[in-house]
Amino acid sequence: MTDKLIDSGPVLLELDSDGVARLRLNRPDAANGMNVEFLRALHEAVLRCHGEPRVRAVIISGEGPHFCAGGDVRTFAAKGEGLPDYLREATAWLQIATSALVQLQAPVIAAVHGFAAGGGGFGLVCASDFVVAAESAKFMSGAVRVGMAPDAGASVTLTQLVGLRKAMEILLTNPTLTAAEALEIGLLTKVVPDDALIDEALNLARALAAGAPKAIAATKRLLWNGVGASLEKQLPEEARTVSELSGTADSREGLAAVLERRPPVFTGE
Repeated sequence: MTDKLIDSGPVLLELDSDGVARLRLNRPDAANGMNVEFLRALHEAVLRCHGEPRVRAVIISGEGPHFCAGGDVRTFAAKGEGLPDYLREATAWLQIATSALVQLQAPVIAAVHGFAAGGGGFGLVCASDFVVAAESAKFMSGAVRVGMAPDAGASVTLTQLVGLRKAMEILLTNPTLTAAEALEIGLLTKVVPDDALIDEALNLARALAAGAPKAIAATKRLLWNGVGASLEKQLPEEARTVSELSGTADSREGLAAVLERRPPVFTGE
């Protein structure tokens, strides 16, 4: 039996009788791109998981062809000179949603298909406890490509996952990583055939849900506490940096280039 905790809106949440919560990003027409409304809904869904004692494991997945393409570029570009103020609000919601995921007692599994990109999609992957990816999945940071900086804690979590040198390469040169490449460098837990993605994520979630919840929660807390101090310090610094950069000419050029499907021409302004 499934209990639908949030059954409409940009983020959906349901809870199975075995204690597995399914959190589904639900803006498929926008590749699950993140705007303020979406991020508020994501935070609300994570808080529902915090407040529901039946939740033993959480799966995050995306509706439509992609897991999450990151920030909603069309919304960002439409804000014009008001973008820094808009991103101050958006990154604030992303910060607290990311912190809530890391602090959740139940383990979090990202089930990734299509693209996981930008501070949103790529950041959620880095902030999850386990990542199961479809063979065809792709991963990219993309922040500096539009004249911005990484957020969702990726400037801390990615380094912990793959090391400083590889994190520097990923965040500064924006390669598109295949699932096999992402697995090889330690970004993922497991890669599975595309048609087995949800079943594999569910199998892992059910195995975790059947474990000793207090022991699992304590172990997760100990592991995240190893990076927690620097992560909590870095989240507001990321948000300040993203908002500041979004007011630059290079950022506006980067967003326009993405929408117009052309290489950006940056001037340093």
